[in-house]
Amino acid sequence: MTSVKPSPFTYHRPESLGEALTVLAEVGGDGKVLAGGQSLLPILSMRLAAPGHLVDVNRLTDLAYVRTAPDGVRVGALARHASVERDPAAAAAQPLLRQALRLVAHPTIRNRGTTVGSLAHADPAGEMTAVLAVLGGRVTLATAGRRRKVDAVDFFVGPLESAVRPGELALEAFFPAAPPGSGTAFLEVARRHGDYAVCGVAAVVTPSDGGVAARLGYVSMGPTPSVSRLDAVAPSGPGSDPASWAEAAAAAVDGLEPEGDIHATARYRLHLARVLTARALAAAWSASGAAAEEAA
Repeated sequence: MTSVKPSPFTYHRPESLGEALTVLAEVGGDGKVLAGGQSLLPILSMRLAAPGHLVDVNRLTDLAYVRTAPDGVRVGALARHASVERDPAAAAAQPLLRQALRLVAHPTIRNRGTTVGSLAHADPAGEMTAVLAVLGGRVTLATAGRRRKVDAVDFFVGPLESAVRPGELALEAFFPAAPPGSGTAFLEVARRHGDYAVCGVAAVVTPSDGGVAARLGYVSMGPTPSVSRLDAVAPSGPGSDPASWAEAAAAAVDGLEPEGDIHATARYRLHLARVLTARALAAAWSASGAAAEEAA
């Protein structure tokens, strides 16, 4: 059996953010950042990437934060998925975070993998890319000389390609708080629990005049996270019944253009997207102020 191991590289383990940014500036495009490593290490082992320098930021413990404020949740570069998932203040401010994170791989992966690292990896099959996109969040990027904030719409450039430039560190992700009265849901279908989703849907519904405004973010439905917006839609029947959202779901997925692969055909993915969108809208509606108003 042929052994699989990374190409040779120089290992750096900075003790401070300043040192890390200096190293990244020096190595430029020949460097990769190691945080959780759940995505990077397999790629290195398969030699799909062969950086000359690996910059391990795990000693930068000041970046392992989850901070919640009235406007939203800020997640530092070293915050593990599990820490974000279990943070009660973050879940209260933006329930979609916990709803999505519980579906990320397995607990062992979530205990080590980082949320910001997952975003920087920019895998369109990743749950957190869809969450950032549907919420209209942003990522803060840092170099030795400056910091810049990149909105989700500009952050995901292509499959496994983000706006992080050579020499930059993805420092923080910001997820806006849920609007008052809104409801959220995250649903997906995978071949096995913990596998990448064949299709996934993140839904946010907010009551508006005569119905709800809805935003849908999709997993595994294109080279980058896809987002659909529906204004002033209403269920055709009981809002908690997915069948009542069939027309809205069809409109939401109308512009999606998934590709087929060994896991699913493009046609099957579109079918899943319609079904999951209707279910996600019903679940999000049930958690929103619109459901409370109907019950009253």
